[in-house]
Order: sequence, then C-alpha cells, then structure tokens
Amino acid sequence: MGTLLKITIVGLLLALLGERIMNLCHRARIFAEVNPVELPNCQLLKGLESGSEDIDVLPNGLAFLSTGLKYPGVVSFTPDKPGEILLLDLNDGSLNASPLRLSEGFDVASFNPHGISLYTDEKDGSVYLFVVNHPQLQSIIEIFKFEQEENTLVHLKSVRHKLLNSVNDIVAVGPESFYATNDYYFSNLNMKFVEFLLGLSWTGIVYYSPGDVRHVATGFYSGNGMAISNDRKYIYAVDLTSHTLNVFEKHKDWSLTPVKSVKVNMLLDNLSVDPDTGDIWTAGHPNLFKVFVYNPEDLPGSEVVRVQNIHSDNPIVTTVYANNGSVIQGGSCASVYKGQLLVGTVFHRAMHCQLE
Repeated sequence: MGTLLKITIVGLLLALLGERIMNLCHRARIFAEVNPVELPNCQLLKGLESGSEDIDVLPNGLAFLSTGLKYPGVVSFTPDKPGEILLLDLNDGSLNASPLRLSEGFDVASFNPHGISLYTDEKDGSVYLFVVNHPQLQSIIEIFKFEQEENTLVHLKSVRHKLLNSVNDIVAVGPESFYATNDYYFSNLNMKFVEFLLGLSWTGIVYYSPGDVRHVATGFYSGNGMAISNDRKYIYAVDLTSHTLNVFEKHKDWSLTPVKSVKVNMLLDNLSVDPDTGDIWTAGHPNLFKVFVYNPEDLPGSEVVRVQNIHSDNPIVTTVYANNGSVIQGGSCASVYKGQLLVGTVFHRAMHCQLE
C-alpha cells in the first residue's frame, strides 16, 4: 500500500472519529449548563437516599416509587442495599414514603427496580404493578398484584424474552401484557458502549403478551420513558439522546403508527400524564455526561418539563423547574396529583412541590 493511500485512509478514519465524537457530544449535551427555574413550596422527602427512578400514581393518590437502582456507569449511594418499591399517600400531608413488603419466595436480595407501570383491571378493580428488574444486570419484567390492606406486593410472574434484552421502561396494558422500551440494542456492556459511541439508532418499542411478542417501533438511539394517553389511544415514548418525545397511535392489534415527534431541549427520562388535563410531565438531564461521570464538585442537574397540547400543531413545552444539582441531582421523573408535583431521580432524592 502506498504512503499516500495510507495517509488518506488514516485521515478519513480520523475525520470519521471526529464526526462521531462531535455527534456524541451533541447527543449527550456535555457542554450544557442549567438555567435555574425555581418553584416555591418544595421539600425533599425524608429518609429517601437511594433514588426514585420512576413514579406512578393511582387515581386515589397512592404513589409508587422505584428506588435503589444500580445501573452500569451511574453512581449509587447505597451500593450494598437491595432496591425497593416505596408507597406514598399524597393525601397524607406527612409525606412519609414506606417500603412495600414483597411476597415470600421473591428474590429480594437481587431486586434492582428500574421503570414501573400500574394497571387496574376494570373487571374487578385489581391493581397490578409491573417492574423492570435488573438482577445481575439482566432485564426481567416482574408482575405483582398490590394488596393494600397487607401493604404487600404479591409476585405473580417473571417475564423474560430475547426481545426484552435491555429494558428501560414499560406501559402495562393488561394483567399480563405491556409495551417496553429498550435503551440499547446489545446486552453486552462493551457492545453497549460501542453502540452509544457510534450513535446507532437500533432500539425501539416491544409489545409483549403471553402469545405475542414483537417490535412495534424502531429507529431510536436509546428508548427510555413511556406513558399512555388518558383515552388509551396513544403511546408516548422518549428517545433519550435524540431529545425527542414521540407520539404513536395504538391500534386494536397492538401495533403502533408514528404520529409526531416533539423536540425538547434536554435529555428526557420517564413520562407521566396528568389525569385531569392530559399534559405530559417529564424530568430529565440537562447534561448526560455529568450523570455518568459523577463529580461532587460539578453535580448533575435536574429539569422538569410540562408538554401541553401534544396532539396540536403547536405543543407548548415549558420548563417548570431546573436546578444545577444543589438541591436535587439526576432528575428522572415527574408526576402530578391534585396540584402536587413529585420529582424523582436516578440515584439521589425525591422532591415534593405544591403547584397550587
């Protein structure tokens, strides 16, 4: 091979690498800083030090919080403590979140909860909690039945499938069926890093029921938070590093059709829908680099965003709260109930605010 050809090939490779690095910097927003937005009447929940990665709220005000997530590359302040599901009654002004007991026989020691979703059976009112669980870095969907009088989650089923290889979040649509996002195409940690570095858009949404498992949306860089519209006709799903909130129409055969994509100027995480207005609430990361390279001198911030009129030609995107990490770090979810706002985090605290 001639010298000139070698120089040309090296130059092309360096140019490609440089382009990929710049693309990565953009997707991770590694140079972004927080423009603070304050909210009055906010307080951190007491006794919650292990994160509150996802939150889902029943119509009666009972909030379920996923806490204690151990995620590759992300700091944990309680590395030796198993994860838990906490219960918080938003009608009780004391705001004390307490752990739910998990039924006998479930492997509590390896419990590593991530995204969660509630489902209420219209036939008998039974409440089911679906939990993305990562024991030994696997992806398993755990299905529990909530027994309120016993303050217990009764474990019913563990779901494993090759298409559910790196699950981030779920939306339950039946007692045994759900939609799930994968945040990576690969399961191997080294390949995940390569996938992220190269900016491969190979992830998406999987539909699961006992007799039907399939991809229903593809082309995401990193599938993340999900929610379902109040009329249950649409699925909302985040593509984390494309900074988009995506809307899909849900069909009777459970397939999804893309409707629109709304750009939001941050790295969106989990989603929730206001039960009264249909507004979409989310929290996320101003700068993803600070989440994965934790520096106590330069903390990862949090942002809370509300998206109004998502189905109109001009959705309204409003930053409701933004903090540089001095109060709350690594924001990952936001849920509202009767004028109250709950903000959760990947690994830090949880915050409650009165909006009215």
